[in-house]
Amino acid sequence: MIGLLCFGLAVLASPFKSKLRLEAENAVLRHQLIVLRRRLHGRVRLTNNDRWFLIQLYRWFPSILKVLTIIRPETLIHWHRSGFRCYWRWKSRSLGGRPQIETGLRALIRQMSMENPLWGAPRIHGELLKLGFEVAQSSVAKYMVKRRGPPGQGWLAFLCNHAPDIAAMDLFVVPTIGFDLLYALVIVGIDRRDLAWITVTRNPTAEWVARQITEAFPWDEAPGYMIRDRDRIYGTIVTRRLRAMGIRDKPIAPASPWQNGFAERLIGSIRRECLDHVVILGEAHLRRILKSYADYYNRVRTHRSLNKDAPVSRPFQRTGALKSLPILGGLHHHYVRI
Repeated sequence: MIGLLCFGLAVLASPFKSKLRLEAENAVLRHQLIVLRRRLHGRVRLTNNDRWFLIQLYRWFPSILKVLTIIRPETLIHWHRSGFRCYWRWKSRSLGGRPQIETGLRALIRQMSMENPLWGAPRIHGELLKLGFEVAQSSVAKYMVKRRGPPGQGWLAFLCNHAPDIAAMDLFVVPTIGFDLLYALVIVGIDRRDLAWITVTRNPTAEWVARQITEAFPWDEAPGYMIRDRDRIYGTIVTRRLRAMGIRDKPIAPASPWQNGFAERLIGSIRRECLDHVVILGEAHLRRILKSYADYYNRVRTHRSLNKDAPVSRPFQRTGALKSLPILGGLHHHYVRI
């Protein structure tokens, strides 16, 4: 009864509709019949042409939603919005625009931003202009490394800024041919890994250690901090001497030799590269051997931590004939051009 009433109302209202609107609704009804006749079994299958046809009619005559029966109105609206997104994605596609900068320049911008965390885009842009690169500041900001937190220095920069004022010292034991024990004291500078002082004694005492610290550093060139272990030989006399020279005493934690890693690494190098290959005859012999090794270590031996340079920087030699100079009886050699 209600359906018949709705049909009667539609018939009464039809004279007042526009001709194009009636034709659109008639086309939708006819197309639905075509789709239903095309169905073999199961649910109705719509092709892309069917969707395009219904969407176009919906754009021109939204009233066709009233006569759609094989799909829900929400489905047709969803199709229309999806098509609208695809259309604007196509319309907003890149047509070329500003050309991208070279790969090498992008890598250089990233390198500058990583190596200089306190630099912003204007500073890096200025450096690039000085290097002859014509690039916009906005491009520099685009290819910089993005950081989550505020810019700050890393631990490597922090240690490099403080290393010139830090030294470390340690004692190690060397047996002689007669099984006597000799004691060697090493003091190493953290900045250039230079062997600042090395000496030998049979009977180490606090007075002897304090005297060696005085001889190792002039009063006006003493480091700001001295790292040492907690051996009882570093008594009150040693701490007073450090304080008098303006050096702050920094003993490591008990049973923690890794906290004095620079001195321990140096002692390991001395053993592996020198003492493990020599039988020590006595105190004078050990003093001479260690002095030769100290000269080799500071002036000749290259270090990975110094970018393959020696503590006392060696100049590059590109011309001249090569000559090999033996060190420690031929245990090591120094190659020079003459």
